[in-house]
Amino acid sequence: MSVAANPGDRVRTVYLIATEESGDRLGAALMRELRSRLGGSVQFAGIGGRGMAGEGLVSLFPIEELSIIGFAAVLQRLPMILKLIRRASEDVVAAKPDVLVIIDSPDFTHRVARRVRQRDPSIPIVNYVSPTVWAWRPGRARAMLGYVDHVLALLPFEPAEYRRLKGPPCSYVGHPLTEQFGSLRPNEAEKERREASPPILLVLPGSRRSEVRHHAAAFGETLAQLRREGVAFEPVLPTTPHLEGQVRAAVASWEVQPRIVVGEQEKRAAFRTAHAALAKSGTVTLELAIAGVPMVTAYRAGSVEIWIARRVVRPGTVILANLVIGEEVVPEFIQEECVAAKLAPAVRDLIGDTAVRRRQLAGFAKIDDILSTGELTPSGRAADIVLDMMRHA
Repeated sequence: MSVAANPGDRVRTVYLIATEESGDRLGAALMRELRSRLGGSVQFAGIGGRGMAGEGLVSLFPIEELSIIGFAAVLQRLPMILKLIRRASEDVVAAKPDVLVIIDSPDFTHRVARRVRQRDPSIPIVNYVSPTVWAWRPGRARAMLGYVDHVLALLPFEPAEYRRLKGPPCSYVGHPLTEQFGSLRPNEAEKERREASPPILLVLPGSRRSEVRHHAAAFGETLAQLRREGVAFEPVLPTTPHLEGQVRAAVASWEVQPRIVVGEQEKRAAFRTAHAALAKSGTVTLELAIAGVPMVTAYRAGSVEIWIARRVVRPGTVILANLVIGEEVVPEFIQEECVAAKLAPAVRDLIGDTAVRRRQLAGFAKIDDILSTGELTPSGRAADIVLDMMRHA
């Protein structure tokens, strides 16, 4: 349902809030799409990062102020966070936008949305990226009825979850990875390398400093055990520029040294030639599944985080690739199971032509149809709903 602007339309204001890099990318794409539809009759305000700044947003404050990982860090900086929540909500109300779009980061954005709804119920609120109500704290879905008018879901099973949990209207708009299939899938030469010897084994300990710290030792020992058992492989560890120093320091003592590649392009190239992967659980599992790379996943966290997670997370709902496929094809080793004695045999099973490997590949083959959004891009589908909310405001 494409909504076009009329030449005589007044200028509309869209207020967007994104506090993490992934949300910033979604926000920037949505801004581009809305401007392509509305031209000069739309203006933007809000909070965002470099991508949204590139589309013309002047952020209320730098999103780096909210780069907080772990419960202890949140508690230490709670007064500052609460101050920023108040500041953001007051700015939204003062701007009186035609629509407020909160993007991911529910611990911050939903608190802003609740305050805005209390102060000015006339402002429509769209939540772009659903909180994981299907995994933990399902009561949030019904609570969101009080301050969210529409949820834009990245995963195809989420609208049914909102109906089941009696939450606000929810529409699947598509995952941004659907626009990157080409960069994740091998050409003929890359397919040949994928099946050649020694097979490339991706090592993915995480994209945050705490994740690298928690997974490095177990992943390094897993490679060592595989090598001692005579398993042939070429380990490749993709990382980001801001983590390169930490990663190089972490692997310096590893018995088996991986080839480290830095940056998104190098990472995608490695995905296109990899035969298997050992990865920290997260969005990367969906990237690997799209690339057709069988994987073993693992997750370690601090004692407080894991204690809370085990009491609130629904069993069997952790691995994103499994959730999308609808089958438990990818194994995960959590906390005390994240050790070489368990990881190495699981990885070894994926390097040969085994039933375990074939089952994962069969599951991954379903992803295109499951994630399909038809002719429109995810940002195009998101823009349709945002424009519809503005039209009916």
